[in-house]
Amino acid sequence: MDDQGKEALNFQISILIYGAAAVLLCFTIIGAIIGIPVLLGLHLFQVVCTIIAAIKANDGIRFRYPAALRLIQ
Repeated sequence: MDDQGKEALNFQISILIYGAAAVLLCFTIIGAIIGIPVLLGLHLFQVVCTIIAAIKANDGIRFRYPAALRLIQ
């Protein structure tokens, strides 16, 4: 249980970092074209991964989030 909590926290911190980078992209001329779709895709990715993790946790299976930075060990 502790491992999955750390994994979920690492994923949420990673999403925050990726989202901040995408918001910064939105403030550039070319980045606005790229940044907004990236933000939308990032949100969709977060929702889908969270749902998959909840289903796996309900089945008692460990789940490793893709693209999560392992900041908290």
